[in-house]
Amino acid sequence: MIIDYARNLLAAFIGLSGGLAVGSGLVALLIVFDLVPRLAQVARAYRMSAWFETAIVGGSMYWTFADFLDWELALPKISVLIFSGLLDGIFVGMLAAALTEVMNVLPILAKRMNLSDYLVSLVMAMVLGKTLGSLFDWLYYQW
Repeated sequence: MIIDYARNLLAAFIGLSGGLAVGSGLVALLIVFDLVPRLAQVARAYRMSAWFETAIVGGSMYWTFADFLDWELALPKISVLIFSGLLDGIFVGMLAAALTEVMNVLPILAKRMNLSDYLVSLVMAMVLGKTLGSLFDWLYYQW
């Protein structure tokens, strides 16, 4: 009985420690890269930055509860796939664009590799490569 209690206590401690580490990493990412203020600047919605922060916290809380409580939506499969795929794509695209812009990866890369004249082509190649690679993976390997 005491051993079971100790195991459960250890599992709870490890779980809370892991959650604290992941949460701290996310907060550090948001603060160090100034993602919320940069998103407000790009969206020209300076007065709504509190709403962006609230959306991040609210989304984190919602999906935590959805995961822990095994929430399910009774929707047709195709509509869920289209809607969630659209939202996931928007999220990943905005996050990648924000990280790329904040870190100034592309200008530094183009300057070091003497590709400054081809920066637009480089970006388009990356976008098309990512899109075609995702489509290939989804259509070929997932089906």
